[in-house]
Amino acid sequence: MPAMTIRNLSETAHRVLKVRATHNGRSAEAEVRDMSETSVRPASRLRIGSALSALGREAGLTNADFEVLEQSRDPTPSAPVSLNDRPG
Repeated sequence: MPAMTIRNLSETAHRVLKVRATHNGRSAEAEVRDMSETSVRPASRLRIGSALSALGREAGLTNADFEVLEQSRDPTPSAPVSLNDRPG
């Protein structure tokens, strides 16, 4: 897992960070991790599973529709791709 060192952090910022971490019941390192994750992955990002679920609801799909798809699907596994059989 990647690691990061933060240099030249002011005493004030360090103190506030430790107070915030204590208030949230975690270490200063865990607090910085949470702050970093929150800033780079905003809550408003698209979540593909939620989007597909909403699309299905909007289309009026039911579990019965998916059962029909499962019954019509060919259960035979596909053949693996061979990278050695290149044309050429």
